[in-house]
Amino acid sequence: MTTLVTGGLGFVGSHFVWAAHESGRRVVVLDDGSAGSVPALPQGVTVVHGDVGDVATTKSVARREGVREIVHFAGLICVGESVAEPGRYFDVNFIRALRLLEVARDESIERFVFSSTAAVYGEPEKVPIPEGSRRDPVNPYGAAKLAFEHALNAFETAHGVRYAAPRYFNASGAHPSGKLREAHDPETHLIPLVLDAALGRRKPVTIFGTDYDTPDGTCIRDYIHVDDLASAHLSALDRLEKGARIGAVNLGTGRGNSVREIVDETARLLGKPVPHDVGPRRAGDPSRLVADAARAHEVLEWAPRRSDIHTIVEDALRSRTTS
Repeated sequence: MTTLVTGGLGFVGSHFVWAAHESGRRVVVLDDGSAGSVPALPQGVTVVHGDVGDVATTKSVARREGVREIVHFAGLICVGESVAEPGRYFDVNFIRALRLLEVARDESIERFVFSSTAAVYGEPEKVPIPEGSRRDPVNPYGAAKLAFEHALNAFETAHGVRYAAPRYFNASGAHPSGKLREAHDPETHLIPLVLDAALGRRKPVTIFGTDYDTPDGTCIRDYIHVDDLASAHLSALDRLEKGARIGAVNLGTGRGNSVREIVDETARLLGKPVPHDVGPRRAGDPSRLVADAARAHEVLEWAPRRSDIHTIVEDALRSRTTS
């Protein structure tokens, strides 16, 4: 039995490939190389260069490799870019993903795990955010992800393609060995920006707003270690294989950390201040985005193990200083 991992050369995808390989699964990666980086992958993992929306390629891979389950990470991830280029985001994150889902139906692939996002909720009504909260995305990135969740639900009902859609909040950290790290271009995630500013590799990081209704005045987000994300996706596959119906499920810690806490933890680890500026609030930034992850604990029998902020920042730092 083979697991097809789309976007397996990306940040979260490559960590999942390692976790799946180490669990004994046979893994094939389908990736178009658009992330620009080529991470170290385990020996024996087949990498196919191709687009998930190319039906001929995905069908050929599915038949040749004996694919029985798909874990779909491939997609565009920049919220701001999605506002400027909505057509591109709906094309890649919904239309091409739909072509992949149709291949799963045609090839009788019964298990599909989709890398979703907390952006489907938009401005939260309640924090921590449960899965049953209103889903009202405020940008095309979240809207395209939500549209594909609807497609998955319909295909499960009509065609028996059982699915899980882990909605995660702030993917962070790095492989404990330092061999895998975040390498987005451009980089938009807070922790690598803070680390690179502290290491003198970029200009001072900007803290956007210090007057939020939080203990230290800066935004709070729910940071989840990428290794914990990988283990949750594995748990989802295991439960689907046993016949479970999962659907959408939040992945987070239920706690959250502030921007100031990230800066301060980095300073403690490095033993020096992090160069930073203070800027005005960014439009649309809620004060707190934290997951209610109770359903993940129950349905996936999963809990985060490396998602304390010290471990997250320490692993991310190691990955940026390991040669």
